[in-house]
Amino acid sequence: MGGSGGGSYTNWRAERLTSAVREENQKAAAGFEIQLAGYLSELLAGYNSRDADQVRARLNEAKQVLQDTLEASLDQIYGGSVAKHTYVDGLSDIDSLLIINGSHFENLLPETILGRMEKMLRDRLAAGIDVTHGSMAVTLKYPDGMSIQLLPAIRTDTGLRVPSTEGGWSDIDPDGFRRALTRTNDTCGGKLVPTIKLAKAVIAGMPEAYRLSGYHVESLAITAFRDFNGPKTTAAMLPFFFERAKELVLSPIKDRTGQSVHVDAYLGEENSNRRQYVARLLGNLAKRMANASAAQSPQQWHALFDEE
Repeated sequence: MGGSGGGSYTNWRAERLTSAVREENQKAAAGFEIQLAGYLSELLAGYNSRDADQVRARLNEAKQVLQDTLEASLDQIYGGSVAKHTYVDGLSDIDSLLIINGSHFENLLPETILGRMEKMLRDRLAAGIDVTHGSMAVTLKYPDGMSIQLLPAIRTDTGLRVPSTEGGWSDIDPDGFRRALTRTNDTCGGKLVPTIKLAKAVIAGMPEAYRLSGYHVESLAITAFRDFNGPKTTAAMLPFFFERAKELVLSPIKDRTGQSVHVDAYLGEENSNRRQYVARLLGNLAKRMANASAAQSPQQWHALFDEE
């Protein structure tokens, strides 16, 4: 009897101890989740602080310069990640479509128009503004660190045409992509857009030669969260994005806007060496997030964003 009673008492004490430890672990995990959510919210508040009025003023100034010099009327459409609310400094997409109204422009190569735009803006805007152009857009970098991009577009009978990534002109349907992003964001309780912002911020720390474009990140997110059934929080969705992205990035994604055959043509064919290397980078980021959460380490989470 005594031995049996002692055994029961010992078991009781062990069960109580196990329960107490479990309860403390649950409290610690809950506390960490609250702390992580607060940290991510602070980051998002910073990303959301971009001065929209100043952006519009600068875009309007650039439009006026070009309109006066090109001797053509320009229609302006706020597009890219400004319109989609997924802007993050350093990884923004096109801020504005400048639709050039004039049939003779259709006969010019995009490179010619972009070169003219760059020269006009450099000559007429303030000296401290750095003006450059790539294959698709003109970029304006301001002394205060703000960077905005202008994409020339030509209106045709079938819609809008913009410079393609391969050279020449291609048709574009920005509204179609925006609708797809909006639908997926709605099914994710409005948490997809903030998750994309955070993902872009983390990806900004990747080596520049292998850094994903903002448009590519958004396309990956639409695919990754199409049938998402997990917790609709940025703390849960951000690691999920990188877990899925490391697999999705291995295959080309069809371009929903029609700008090119694929949004990620810059990574090459399916399973190319470049895609496999990017997949490893994304996988490492996913693993770091998992380890940071498992260790309940705010410092490890902070490091993911401090590497920008």
